Amino acid sequence: MTHEFKEIVKEGIEAKENGVKSVLVSVVDLDGSSYRRPGVRMLILDNETMVGAVSGGCVEKEIILQSKSVFKTGEAKMMTYDGRYRLGCEGVLYILIEPFNPNEVFKKSFFKCLKKRQSFQLLSYYQKKEGVNSKYGSVVKIENASFQLNNMRNTENDISLSVFKQKMPACFKLVIVGAEHDAVKLCQFAALTGWEVTILAGIKEYKSIKEFSGANEFYATTPEAFNVSNIDNQTAVVLMTHNFAYDLRYLIRLKEAIPNYIGLLGPTKRREDLISQFIEYCPEVSSEFLESIHGPAGLNIGSETPQEIAISIISEILCIIRNKEPISLSKKTGRIHSL
Repeated sequence: MTHEFKEIVKEGIEAKENGVKSVLVSVVDLDGSSYRRPGVRMLILDNETMVGAVSGGCVEKEIILQSKSVFKTGEAKMMTYDGRYRLGCEGVLYILIEPFNPNEVFKKSFFKCLKKRQSFQLLSYYQKKEGVNSKYGSVVKIENASFQLNNMRNTENDISLSVFKQKMPACFKLVIVGAEHDAVKLCQFAALTGWEVTILAGIKEYKSIKEFSGANEFYATTPEAFNVSNIDNQTAVVLMTHNFAYDLRYLIRLKEAIPNYIGLLGPTKRREDLISQFIEYCPEVSSEFLESIHGPAGLNIGSETPQEIAISIISEILCIIRNKEPISLSKKTGRIHSL
């Protein structure tokens, strides 16, 4: 959810700079089940423009109505939404609506935190009952500093309030090594998923970031010159150069990093040959690194087109990072999401 909150902050800061008020909406508690779980957030501007969503659409209409009083008074409030007879989700949502008023110090610290790929914490203070309360509100903790997102009273030690705590990791990043048509499609779909995307192209491919919709960074480089210092456990890498030697050289370069996932295009035989040669060059490589390699990349969903292959690869990455075994939800017993 970090990428969603990042967009909320960006839009909220821009609105403030343009003299437009905004409110932050957070689902902080839940009885039963819902379309999305506590921790999901959205932003509403005073012209009723919405950034993000907390449900499939029905709840947002009621939230806009409830937010009018927050714009008027500047005080946070709690609302509930009973979806048992309207959404079919059999749940009651507890939703915190508060003025969103980030200051300049928070702005600098927040984007510095994102750039350094550090985690941060979000804490929302509330009670499970409807009404206005000047103690309600959210706080962002970055390292040892706390930043209030509205003008709430200091409530961190108030035992009458519940607190919803959420650790926010660095934004998930996908590094695509390759610049062919299939890489373009994977970049587009990954960006739509909310991931930060970096493209690595060969120095003789004469490509640019303009050809990769949604990409955050583009580098024309060699495997040996690739900077792996920002590769962490919130990063996936897909090798799709369509060149065995290049894939091998990139794999050797990546051995010092700890990506969450490394995907290889091509058949099983190609993967086996690639790993075999890789181990010859790097006999001391850790088992953890080898276990992060997945090839052929993607889930077996019958993908044929570049777009379908992109969906397959992104689906497998999600399964890996969420530690889920892919099955049809119609065959899953119990809740979709764990509590």
